[in-house]
Amino acid sequence: MKMNPLGQTDISVSRICLGTMTFGRQNSEADAHAQMDRAFERGVNFIDTAEMYSFPASEETYGRSEEIVGSWMKARGNRGRVVVATKAIGPGGRFPYIRDGNPRLDKKNIAAAVTDSLKRLGTDVIDLYQLHWPDRNANFFSKLGYVHDANELMTPILETLDALTDEVKAGRVRAIGVSNETPWGLMTFLKLADERGLARVASVQNPYNLLNRTYEIGMAEVSHREDCGLLAYSPLAFGALTGKYQGGARPEGARITLFPSFKRYFNEHAVRATDAYLAIANKHGLDPALMAHAFVNTRPFLTANIIGATTLAQLDLALDAEDVVLSDAVLDDIEIAHKESPNPAP
Repeated sequence: MKMNPLGQTDISVSRICLGTMTFGRQNSEADAHAQMDRAFERGVNFIDTAEMYSFPASEETYGRSEEIVGSWMKARGNRGRVVVATKAIGPGGRFPYIRDGNPRLDKKNIAAAVTDSLKRLGTDVIDLYQLHWPDRNANFFSKLGYVHDANELMTPILETLDALTDEVKAGRVRAIGVSNETPWGLMTFLKLADERGLARVASVQNPYNLLNRTYEIGMAEVSHREDCGLLAYSPLAFGALTGKYQGGARPEGARITLFPSFKRYFNEHAVRATDAYLAIANKHGLDPALMAHAFVNTRPFLTANIIGATTLAQLDLALDAEDVVLSDAVLDDIEIAHKESPNPAP
């Protein structure tokens, strides 16, 4: 398993990170423990979770993923060998059950969120603490273009970074990261850190896959020049790139079958692009999921590819991609398909 430095920290993480948003909903605690066992047997040392998981978010499953990761580390006695990442939610009206229904990325909320995550994880330090999404109006979660809101309410980035720095100084957090972030947001965090001696962002967790390569527009340059790599989420585009939904199929128990409202990767243009990528995989004798994962794994701005699975067979396939090398012919075909349908599912 290839290991990569986490930003400018002394933390080393596996190129494949195990995502856990299915834990506690699609996957039972026993299922989740088996997944983590298998991933670590095969060289993974990096687990990503969030306070809002299980997914889709609900009051009943809030924090359950963190609890399951914590119970596994306790049962295996391996906390010192695990790099644990979690996230604090940003503002939004969907969470009346979290911090009096007004979660923000201010000092009060971040301190409370860290305290609660530490408790659920059963640990005294979080290796990578991330902001799940910005505390401002920005183009994330399928928004390709930015539309300014002169009346927005936002927590100043300096206040957020001060709060995160306090957690690092207190020893409750080792490194910090952002998620669903933009070039302006990331550079603002980095500039403030350099100017004021505050904690430096080590990673960016944004979506990246064959249907959504918007990270390459602006963010990739920042990752290279600032040593702040991508933690790529949704590498299979919610399973679309496996081909299992091809032709409108909805397999029993599959995520989009269970949660059909999540249509980010299933618009008309994305479906056509998916068919093109499936055809490329078939042409070259590749499993389409292996091809999709291998493409993400080899991006030069990548720190880790966050994989997710509901079965051990799916997990093994994702882990197998670590050893897949895509030929120049495959990569050329992928670029042709991308130019014909660029970023159909931002």
